[in-house]
Order: sequence, then structure tokens, then C-alpha cells
Amino acid sequence: MATPHNEALEGQIAKTVLMPGDPLRAKFIAENFLDDVTCFNSVRNMLGFTGTYKGKKISVMGSGMGMPSIGIYSYELFSMYGVDTIIRIGSAGGISDNIKVRDIVIGMGSSTNSNYAAQYKLPGTFAPLADFSLVRRAVETAEKANIHVVVGNVLSSDTFYTDSVSDNDLWKKMNVLCVEMESAALYMNAARLGKRALGIFTISDHLYTRESLSAKERQDSFTDMMKIALEMSN
Repeated sequence: MATPHNEALEGQIAKTVLMPGDPLRAKFIAENFLDDVTCFNSVRNMLGFTGTYKGKKISVMGSGMGMPSIGIYSYELFSMYGVDTIIRIGSAGGISDNIKVRDIVIGMGSSTNSNYAAQYKLPGTFAPLADFSLVRRAVETAEKANIHVVVGNVLSSDTFYTDSVSDNDLWKKMNVLCVEMESAALYMNAARLGKRALGIFTISDHLYTRESLSAKERQDSFTDMMKIALEMSN
């Protein structure tokens, strides 16, 4: 069952996996929110843990940065480890005037400048979407916890440092809410393999207002995002 990237054995990974980009954030979630935790992966320091949350088995694993990285890990989880649902929990940079720093965004769709979909040889442009049941559950969970969320289209970019200064303006006029670097590949893998995926993002900075959270503020805001993901999975 082990792969070149994941040393987990059969049965060690839950049906639902939360995936932050940072493996140390996966460790933080495991240590602070889960009970009876075991580490199932440390290959390349891409840490993965399984434990229980309110009695339900759940796993958390880092994805790394960018679509090639989450593309590998999510594909293996879906196709080789029997995972049914992956919820990405990460940070994003605000683009839209309708969101602000600390907001939590539910990624209903994920536009991209990536060529990831070329592998499918489709006769047109594929629109990567989250699983609707997960979107609805996330929104309902946030409302019950009195946590404000914004639902809409996000951008998964292949570039963190772009050479084209006008790119963000063009995405902004199409009402894209924020930019991150992984969800489009996750959504495409889920679609291709008949699985479920969702991205939940905390706005850690805004590309136009130049607001940015401090390290402590990021940790507090990210905790709300983690609570939504854990509660909706329970």
C-alpha cells in the first residue's frame, strides 16, 4: 500500500482527510484537536496523522505548495488509500473588494491559470467545482457557530510571484474572491476519481488593501477555519 510519497499502511488513513498546505499545521491540528493520534506518514516531512474528533476517525495531512504537490498527495489518498473526502484548509490572498482580511472563503469553484486539466484531453475548458453537499455542510456549520463565511469562485494559481502585474486586475473583474495555489488540482482529481473535495480558506492578506495578519492573528483566524472543517466532518 505504501507509495514513494506516503508510507501509510492499509487502514491507517480515515475516509475523510483535512489537508492544510503546511505539514506543521497538520501537526498542530492533530495535537490540539484530535484524540488518540498516530502519525502515519513522515516521508519528505509531509506529515500525516490519524485520530478521532468527537469519537469519529479523521485524518489530517499536509499537501505542500502548488498543484503538482497536492495533485500527487490527493490522487494517492483517493485512489490508493480509499479516501472519500478531502477538505483543503489553507490561507489565501484577497482579491475582491467584497472580502476582507480574516474572512473565511468557501471555494465553490476554482478558476486556474494551470495546465493541469490538459492531461484529460477534453474538447473544451473544464470548470473545477467543489462537491455541493460539502459546500452546503460547511456553510451550515459556520452559521451554527456564528462564523462569517463568503462563498464563491477562487483562483488557483501556478505562480506566487507573477511577471504580469495586471493578472490580478483581470481576475478581480470576473468577481474572483481570492487567490491560492492548490484547490483546482484537488477538485479535478476528485471529479476524475468520483470523490468529494472542498476548499476552505482564511484570508491572511489582501492584494489591494495591503492588509495583512500578524502571526498570532493568523493562528486565531485559522482556528475558526479548522473548527468548521472538523465539525462538518463529524
